[in-house]
Amino acid sequence: MLNVEVLHALTGRYPVCVVGAAVVDVIADAYSLPHRGSDIELHQQGVNVGGCALNVAIALHRLGIPALNALPLGLGTWADIIRHQMAAYGLHSAVETDKGDNGWCLALVEPDGERTFLSVSGVENQWDSAMLQRLALKPGGWIYVSGYQLTSASGEVLLAWLEAQRDTQRLFIDFGPRLADIPEARFARLMALQPLVTLNRQEASLVWQEKLMGEGEFSWQALCDAWQRRFASPLIVRLDSDGAGYFCAQEQGWVPALPTEVVDTIGAGDSHAGGVLAGLASGLPLSEAVALGNAVASFVVAHRGGDCAPDRVTLRHYWQQQTIRQ
Repeated sequence: MLNVEVLHALTGRYPVCVVGAAVVDVIADAYSLPHRGSDIELHQQGVNVGGCALNVAIALHRLGIPALNALPLGLGTWADIIRHQMAAYGLHSAVETDKGDNGWCLALVEPDGERTFLSVSGVENQWDSAMLQRLALKPGGWIYVSGYQLTSASGEVLLAWLEAQRDTQRLFIDFGPRLADIPEARFARLMALQPLVTLNRQEASLVWQEKLMGEGEFSWQALCDAWQRRFASPLIVRLDSDGAGYFCAQEQGWVPALPTEVVDTIGAGDSHAGGVLAGLASGLPLSEAVALGNAVASFVVAHRGGDCAPDRVTLRHYWQQQTIRQ
């Protein structure tokens, strides 16, 4: 189990490249989700810069892990907002384009903290070979990619680029809600790269039923066993407040979640991925990287907004306090 003291030892031993989206999130409280023809009143929380990859980049940066951030920035109102906010975060994108504006998203947050996204795509889903070839990757690193980009119109271009990196890079995939939208042929090619995949409860259930043809309710252990037989690829299964299971060639096990009061789940999975990547970039074994991801995600769900990942000092204090509560 990861001791909180290891936060002092986090370092960029292995390079990380974060490939994905930076978009604008309009976040609003919704008493319930709308149905067809309805008119519901929303309470706006704020207009924030978000996107899965940006949330991962923020988490890495605040934990002191350097990363090459391939988050396309375009030209327009949304792109200007994102560029300004990234500068405030101390982040820089390695990808600039004149193809259009960045996308935006309406995030509806229900009283229990669950969120539903309505998204409009922009340049973050308009990858081309020239854009990707300009990324200066160092060998032996990790590439993070989200399912949102893998299912976009340019997903085939991105996949071909990932396949070209297989001998020098390790791949970390968070399929997210778009898992069901990935064509079987594309999914098979991705899994042939033997990526480290992270799944939440809903995604794990879908994989169990549709990819692994499991019967009945899945358990994380049964899922990991079937996944290993089918794909021989490392896996993280995130089961909310229950914790997270993990599997790789060297180890497998379960890491309990830190207790917390859930306020908002926006960015929880992304921040978990950022914490795990921070551990892997520091050379930690998967078990300790997952424990770090659990701690970061616990902090994030206790605060509003997807960009609230903690720095090391804040996480250390929070981790110690939550451990006392266990």
